[in-house]
Amino acid sequence: MSGGWNTIESDAGVFTYLLDNLGVKDVQFEELLSLDPDSLAQLYPLYGVIFLFKFPTDSPYRAEGDKPLDGYFDYAAAESPRLFFATQTIPNACGTQALLSVLLNKTESIEIGSTLKDFREFTIDLPAEFRGEALSNSDVIRDVHNSFAKSSPFVDETVRNANDETEDAFHFIAYTPFEGRLYELDGLQPAPISHGGCTEEEFPGKVIDVIQRRIARYGDAEIRFNLLAMTRDLRIRAREIGDLELLEREVQKRKEWQYENALRKHNFVGFAGEVLRGVVAAKLKAGEEEYDKWIEGGKQKLLKRIEDRQKGKGGGGGDDVEIEG
Repeated sequence: MSGGWNTIESDAGVFTYLLDNLGVKDVQFEELLSLDPDSLAQLYPLYGVIFLFKFPTDSPYRAEGDKPLDGYFDYAAAESPRLFFATQTIPNACGTQALLSVLLNKTESIEIGSTLKDFREFTIDLPAEFRGEALSNSDVIRDVHNSFAKSSPFVDETVRNANDETEDAFHFIAYTPFEGRLYELDGLQPAPISHGGCTEEEFPGKVIDVIQRRIARYGDAEIRFNLLAMTRDLRIRAREIGDLELLEREVQKRKEWQYENALRKHNFVGFAGEVLRGVVAAKLKAGEEEYDKWIEGGKQKLLKRIEDRQKGKGGGGGDDVEIEG
């Protein structure tokens, strides 16, 4: 097997540029701040949504036997040469796997690029578990995925301590309309979960109903959820309708995403160390005499302030304290 997969953030800028780096054209992600079907519908054309949620071993949404708590397992769809569904076979790949679960089922309306087109053609006739293995071992997809992981000099993100009961696990899954049905595509489940009939126009309302039922099972104590919508590049819509304000916002958003993604690729421990070394070097260069004079000057200012206050010259009744840098 190839190298490991690092964790990535549930962030619209990360997912948008992850797709962009894989060669996908004219697609972006938008974060949904409320479970409002109307807000979701405004993003038309809407290809699907990615949902992030806490996934502990005692999750209230685990399937019971051969039946999930909502919908039903569509085993025929799992092996379909039309619907792309892959078993998740490696930790930390669920973000990209959920993204591809939407993308590779929308090839008629999205230009997915040569890399993903070749991957889909190679895997679509394979069983779901072999599709998952092929994804886990794709050097190209893994390298793009890992390029968006946060840089850390201290933590190996490819390893999670399974014995640490205090460490919460989070999981990405996808929802998308496909051939007249609403599917939940979760690589940790044995098959796609069908939530009944659903047209593209009905998708915003129906998927929000499903997600709301899912969230309700956690109770009020759990609030750590995130929902990202996969939609067409909003800059295209802005140009089509001549909305210059929307276009300006979207262009600025892309600049901010690029800046944030650049920061994710760097850790600043070395930078902080150089700053500290510079400060220490400057003090040493000034010499012990200059350092003592700096301390003594601070003491004299403090004593002068106390003396003025005692003489009634503090101007604030003696209650104000000033700090000089």
